[in-house]
Order: sequence, then structure tokens, then C-alpha cells
Amino acid sequence: MQLSVAIPVYNSEASLPPLIERLRTVLDSVADEYELVLVNDGSRDTSWQVIQSLAAEFPCVRGINLMRNYGQHNALLCALRAVRYPVTITMDDDLQHPPEEIPKLLEEFNKGFDLVYGTPREERHGLLRDLASVFTKLALQSAMGVDIARKVGPFRVFRTDLRKAFDKYSGSFISIDVLLTWATTKVGAVPVRHEDRKFGASNYTVKKLVIHAFNMMTGFSALPLQIASMAGFAFTLFGFVLLAYTLIRYALASNVVPGFAFLASSIAIFSGVQLFSLGIIGEYLARMHFRMLDKPQYTIENETDIKLESNGK
Repeated sequence: MQLSVAIPVYNSEASLPPLIERLRTVLDSVADEYELVLVNDGSRDTSWQVIQSLAAEFPCVRGINLMRNYGQHNALLCALRAVRYPVTITMDDDLQHPPEEIPKLLEEFNKGFDLVYGTPREERHGLLRDLASVFTKLALQSAMGVDIARKVGPFRVFRTDLRKAFDKYSGSFISIDVLLTWATTKVGAVPVRHEDRKFGASNYTVKKLVIHAFNMMTGFSALPLQIASMAGFAFTLFGFVLLAYTLIRYALASNVVPGFAFLASSIAIFSGVQLFSLGIIGEYLARMHFRMLDKPQYTIENETDIKLESNGK
């Protein structure tokens, strides 16, 4: 089997050497040929220098250095466009995804799936981070349209050919999981071990996860517009019911129905729904605007191997 391992790197100078050592030990036993593609996503430490040293020491290591920090999914997209072997594995750079679990993914993958996720048996995060992850996966489910979306994660194996489905995708808002489902619905998952983080701290805050979830919903799904439409319909119906109630009371009692506070509250609710709907529409218009700007998904500064396209398209 020929394998490519794609890893986005950010401030991981300490974890990279043991990660590569453990990966080489595992891959030597499961693959005939393999490569490790490390994309430095604008790290502020010496991660790029470490990658260069590893690439000089091990021919299987290939390094790509981006000009600035573009985000994990953008860096991973760069790596996926650079891999050369038929099967690709993606994972984080912090050793929370044990390389020793790779054979489990490959065993499930060989059952006929195009894409298999390694789902942590128990995630090692705080309460708020776990709640934000749940919200993100619910948003991902609405964007992907498959039930297994709640089991997705950055530890995955898939056929490299799946990238053909998003080869020409040029949007600046990226979700690798959504893009992969553009090519297949044969998706599986297998429980894997999730280790404590030994080096540094996670760069994914609750705020970043919520923003990412909202970007996925507005970037790859019409669900927010549908929610706004349903809310508008529901409150319009409520308004007609309120009007009918007012007219009936006026006809029967021959007087104006009192209740300024109730009327003011109703107006406030209707105004809120209108502003909420306009905000949703504005988010979609903003994404169209950014798409027209033709903002690059990433820009490569230098690398340790063959020359790639630097505009990320």
C-alpha cells in the first residue's frame, strides 16, 4: 500500500520530532511506500526550521511553508493538493492522535469505504470546548447532509481521488469534511484512542469553534436561510392570528382591545425577526463578496520538495 500523511503544523516545534519518529515506526509496518507532507501554517516558533531538518534527515518528509497563518483547514487543503499517493491520512500535529491507531483506520477503510474517521472514545478537552465541538458537529451535519457527521474529526483516511471533487474550489471559507462529501457518501468511522496533549496548548478556542461552525452553515448550507424563512412564516401567521383576535374582540365588545405592552412586545418580536433574517442574508452576501474578491486560500513561501502552485488554485 502507498500512503500519504498530510499534517497542518502550527507552533509545534516540540511535538514534530516524536510525531515523525512514531509515524515512521507505524508506517514501516503497514505501507510499501509513504510520504509525510507537513504544511507550516505561519508558525511563530521554529516549526519550519524543525520541518526542514526532518526533511533533510528523512527523504519521506516533505515540507511546505505558507507565507502567513491561514487556518488549519486551509493548510490541510494545501497538503491534500500536494500528496502523491493513492491513500491519504490526515491528523493533527500535537500527538493527540496516536499514530499507533492508524492500522485501525486502514482496517476499516479496507472494508470498502472511501472515507473513514477515527472517532475519539473520550476527548481530552474542557467542558466549554466539548460543548463548542458538539455545536460545530451539529452545524457540520447540516452542511454535509449525512448522519455520520457527528463522528467526524481531523483523524481520517480516504482515497486521494476524492480531491477531484473540489479540485477547482476557490472559496476562502473551507471545511475539508464538507468538501470530501462532495465526492462520496461511503463514509465510515472507528473508535480510536485520544491522548492528552503533551506539548503547548490548543489553538482552537470556543470562540473559534463557534465561528467555524457558523462559517460552515452559511458557507456550505442553506439551513440558516431556511430557519429565517420558517421564523418569518411563523411570526407572520402569529400576526394574522393576533389581528383576527383583535377584530373579533372589537366586533363583540364594541371597544378597542387594551394592551399597549403586548402590542409593543409583538412589534419588538417582529422587528427582531426581520433584523435576524436580514443579518442571515447579509452573511450570504458577504460570502459572495469575498468570493468575488478572489482571495487566495493560501500562499506558499517556500518548500523542501517539488515546486507547487503558489496561489492555492
